[in-house]
Amino acid sequence: MTPDDALAEIAAGAIPGKAEEMRAYHKVDRRYLGVPTPVLNDLTRAWRQSLDVPARVALADGLWQTDIYEARVAAAKLLTQARIRPDDAVWALIRSWVPSFDSWAIADHACQAGQRRLTADRSRVAGIESWTQSPLMWTRRAALVITLPWARMNHPTEADLAIRDRVLGWAAGYVPDRDWFIQKAVAWWLRDLSKHDVARTRAFLETHGPRMKPFALREASKYL
Repeated sequence: MTPDDALAEIAAGAIPGKAEEMRAYHKVDRRYLGVPTPVLNDLTRAWRQSLDVPARVALADGLWQTDIYEARVAAAKLLTQARIRPDDAVWALIRSWVPSFDSWAIADHACQAGQRRLTADRSRVAGIESWTQSPLMWTRRAALVITLPWARMNHPTEADLAIRDRVLGWAAGYVPDRDWFIQKAVAWWLRDLSKHDVARTRAFLETHGPRMKPFALREASKYL
């Protein structure tokens, strides 16, 4: 399957008038086709079942390069799967997308694919740390979104707890950053963590909460 073939299948699910709504909602200047997410879910599920890993990587790469909203979301969904073997090329492609993140929706879909690759190989987390020093806000934010599985684990191992503490250190470094999306990401990580690790969440907020933006502090504390 070529990217053009895939785009034709995607475009067939467009709803009249929806592209304009999506452009107004996402506020990012790119092409929108007006295709609902459930349509993309069905298409990418079928493609995952019919294509081997190299073909999926090639198709995802081609779709991402179009810079069409639905194509980029479909590219991420093509690679969102717990078990992919081999997955080095998948992880490399997802990493290559990070510097081009420019909206929360596309970034979050790509990070969901990346979360599976991190939990499949925890050693990859070490390579995320450099993102926290990026001049690009979306890259810094991605470091927290892609590591959300470690905020959500019910029975973390000692190695997982070490990763949890590592990411909390990144979050602490973000607290002085006044950008809304960064504060929101810190709050998101802590809010999810609070459902599984109250002690670490309270300790973070006792130390850093007074310097967080009020809305972020409220969200981080929502379930405490």
